[in-house]
Amino acid sequence: MGTFEGVAHGGRFCAMCHEASDIHAGGHYSHLGTDNVIRQRDAFDIEDVPAEVDFFITNPPWNRKILHPLIIHLSAIRPTWLLFDADWAHTRQAAPYMMFLRRIVSVGRIKWIPDSPHTGKDNCAWHLFEPDYPGCTAHAPEFFGRSLHVA
Repeated sequence: MGTFEGVAHGGRFCAMCHEASDIHAGGHYSHLGTDNVIRQRDAFDIEDVPAEVDFFITNPPWNRKILHPLIIHLSAIRPTWLLFDADWAHTRQAAPYMMFLRRIVSVGRIKWIPDSPHTGKDNCAWHLFEPDYPGCTAHAPEFFGRSLHVA
């Protein structure tokens, strides 16, 4: 969970992390010079978040039986950035969720294992999902290629 309040870091704006969690306990993350423990928490157990939390950011399971309900669940609470395979948006299975998709930011192939000489074989993208709101009309998500910057 994050907030748009942030800090300047190396000339760039960095959002502040409110909490880091995973389905498995343990691990640490560093944020603003502090070492924090990653809490064990199932994202489907999140029902409400503090007012200062502006969005969720996560690399969810790519299993569609988990991913699709997660899109609906988290984006109903706050805008949600999810990192998963870029090809998803080009499939029929994505159709019911496209009304919630606002932005796609291409990142290409990711090196999941830091010391590995290889990247993954799937192209990835950040997907921003937000709930529909009254008066919302049909729209196409904004697409940002790898050479473009998100405003």
